Amino acid sequence: MPALVNRDMCNSCEECVEVCPTEAISMVEGKALVDPEECTDCYACVDACPESAIGMDDD
Repeated sequence: MPALVNRDMCNSCEECVEVCPTEAISMVEGKALVDPEECTDCYACVDACPESAIGMDDD
């Protein structure tokens, strides 16, 4: 399952964008957005998010 972003918790720091090895995350309207077609479920963004705003659907 692809990573999911809680947009209310996202602080727009872009840490997730920087660590994503597949470039599946972009900033849309100041918040992170994961492209489910590109996400490989590596958890890099989950671990990098300082706000714990990103999780996997199975978490």
